[in-house]
Amino acid sequence: MRLCVCVVLLSFILCASADLSPILERGRFAWDAVGGAWDMLRAYWDMREANYKDADKYFHARGNYDAAQRGPGGAWAAEVISDAREKWQSDTSGRGAEDTRADQEANAWGRNGGDPNRYRPAGLPTKY
Repeated sequence: MRLCVCVVLLSFILCASADLSPILERGRFAWDAVGGAWDMLRAYWDMREANYKDADKYFHARGNYDAAQRGPGGAWAAEVISDAREKWQSDTSGRGAEDTRADQEANAWGRNGGDPNRYRPAGLPTKY
């Protein structure tokens, strides 16, 4: 019995002294990615709710900005979601390369810490 307690205590001490930072970093990245995906979805819902002319670039920038503020995982999620959305839209909507380029510019602006209000159209309710 004493041997078992000693082994458990020794294992605990060794584990506690081990470098857990790689595991914690991966967990943090994943957590930030989930939060970033949520930020992107919230920006999309707000864009749909606002239904405001010429506001799409603002919501692109805002979603990317909010996600990237969470850290590398959030920025990664924002980039993956933005790229997939633009690929899908360019393949299905026929909106054209110029619109896709402008959307991606707004995405990158927000993701790199630029103020989303650069793309905010006049008159957009302050709720957004």
